[in-house]
Amino acid sequence: MASIAELRDGLAANLATIPGLRVSATIPDNPSPPIAIVQLARVQYHQDFQRGMTEYNFAVQVVVGRVDERTAQRNLDAYCSSTGESSVSLAVESNRTLGGKAFDCIVTEMTNYGSVLISDVTYLAAEFNVRVLAS
Repeated sequence: MASIAELRDGLAANLATIPGLRVSATIPDNPSPPIAIVQLARVQYHQDFQRGMTEYNFAVQVVVGRVDERTAQRNLDAYCSSTGESSVSLAVESNRTLGGKAFDCIVTEMTNYGSVLISDVTYLAAEFNVRVLAS
């Protein structure tokens, strides 16, 4: 049985394969972009008989830079792409068992493309929803 921390660490390890992107498996006090932050969003129990499987839904927030930076949107577009070395989707799904801790993981969608306020600074960010199936 995998712990939530192990699943979060597995997602962070997959994301760390993206060149130049910092990754945090926990919510940092003061994030330094570009950064991907792995957060637990929801847990659905009893997905199989006798607690054989649980569905974990994670939100991976990618914060790229100040909204007024010229390259911020171009960089965020690359993270949102379904192809390329900066693709969050490809990175997360590069090891779908998260080092043997999960049955499967998949990026289901990207949402909330826009600005986010962190410590009185407005950054450009997007959120990726990741479904992980584990025991």
